[in-house]
Amino acid sequence: MAALRPVLAALRDIKLAHTVFALPFALLAAFLARPLQPIWDGPPPEEGALDSLRGMNTPDRYETDWRSFSLQLVLIVLCMFFARTWAMLVNRLADATFDAQNPRTAGRAVAAGTLSPRTGWLIALTSAAAFWLTTLVFLAFSNPWPPILAPVALIWIALYAYTKRFTALCHLFLGAALAISPVCAAIAVDPSAVLSFSSPTLVSLLFLSAFITCWVAGFDIPYALADIDIDRTLNLHSIPARFGVARALVISRALHALAIVALVAFAVLAPPLGPITLVAAGAVAGLLFYEHLVLARRGVAGLPIAFFTVNGVISILFSGAAIIDTLV
Repeated sequence: MAALRPVLAALRDIKLAHTVFALPFALLAAFLARPLQPIWDGPPPEEGALDSLRGMNTPDRYETDWRSFSLQLVLIVLCMFFARTWAMLVNRLADATFDAQNPRTAGRAVAAGTLSPRTGWLIALTSAAAFWLTTLVFLAFSNPWPPILAPVALIWIALYAYTKRFTALCHLFLGAALAISPVCAAIAVDPSAVLSFSSPTLVSLLFLSAFITCWVAGFDIPYALADIDIDRTLNLHSIPARFGVARALVISRALHALAIVALVAFAVLAPPLGPITLVAAGAVAGLLFYEHLVLARRGVAGLPIAFFTVNGVISILFSGAAIIDTLV
């Protein structure tokens, strides 16, 4: 049990519940990219048969191979868990000195000494290795791309931890770190649906990634309001520290306006989606408006609602509605 204490401390510190911001979108992308098998109610036509006038060459319907696809979904969830654990622990280890000087973050495991840097790096590197090993299972689906691209993904999502040292655009880097999850999930399920510049799935996923980038950056900026004074003291960069509270909130609103535009574009352009997704996009717009209304009225005191509750609902609501749309 004593050997598990550092692991439990690390997991408590990185808040697994916050996986809700990216995981639903990864699952949505997997559903968009899943290959559909042609099904004929009668015997399939012989190859080269010229029966098109009678409709014999047209499948009666298309179905998902749920046995294979379910395993792919499980692998995606595992990859998300290991990748997020890696990224969050790198963040905690990189920021330990700064966190110790910030009353809001001084209780974090590494900053407080509950988790030693050596053990923290051991868990982080183990998570990175587990992520790569999990991607190897996709070789069973004749897909070599996940293990090939895994090191790039690990580097990309860990980069955010260091951006606040040199740029106020760190919020956008955080958004971009989460935004690669749907593209990676789609590549894992069916690379042919994504790795083509003419693919409608790729075009739609780029708009989904643009939404995630602007959406995450837009709610991370108000979250950074709580640290505006300590960021300035420690010479750390953030949009609130650079531009002040009022301008930071204006930038946050502008990013969320762009996010809504990108989300609507995704809903319109993604091939299998329809009115259910468009209604959900409208609900997202309403929730983002409510989020900024809460911040305007309550300021930093409204952050728990605006940061976690509303945005967690947005992720689950939209992704769930769009997944239902793909099945309908």
